Amino acid sequence: MALSVSSPSCVRVPSCFWKPNGKSCKERTKVSCAAHNDNKNPLVGIGIGVVTSCVMGLTALDADATRIEYYATVAEPLCEYNYVKSGLGYCDIAEGFGDEAPLGELINVHYTARFADGIVFDSSYKRARPLTMRIGVGKVIKGLDQGILGGEGVPPMRIGGKRKLQIPPHLAYGPEPAGCFSGDCNIPANATLLYDINFVEVYSGNRSK
Repeated sequence: MALSVSSPSCVRVPSCFWKPNGKSCKERTKVSCAAHNDNKNPLVGIGIGVVTSCVMGLTALDADATRIEYYATVAEPLCEYNYVKSGLGYCDIAEGFGDEAPLGELINVHYTARFADGIVFDSSYKRARPLTMRIGVGKVIKGLDQGILGGEGVPPMRIGGKRKLQIPPHLAYGPEPAGCFSGDCNIPANATLLYDINFVEVYSGNRSK
């Protein structure tokens, strides 16, 4: 589909706005826009902005690979959950090969979070970097603590492991909505949550004992 540049409005790109006459509009971020000549096609500036936005500690190739992995995670077939006394359901896609998650330490995980109807509401893959979390001390919802650290019939995850979790409301956010901003809430009350967890590594910044 062709991109029209005849409109007097700005064209929105990841790092800035561009006017059809080639002059830059108000910047959205601190990333500076490339100098633009009035005699050049403004699409050149758009291309530069897109390339600049891709360079954020990852190469463009890495970013593409991450997006592919994100969509693959969402599309994984459902597996048969094992249910424990707490009501948590879990099943392992890959058991992992490394150390277990250490109690009270920081770990890095990739995850995709969905509602029971399969709609994705959050994912670390979309941000192209894993989430660092402290496990087993109540810093995350109870279902994640138990589902990753293990206990009460759930085996602990190991580095490299991939696990699906079905987290009932009382192990998630309970009767209160969560992720609220200006009256809008991302997670409704009494929501059952589905997580795809990929235990990437133990965080290297943990204090040595």
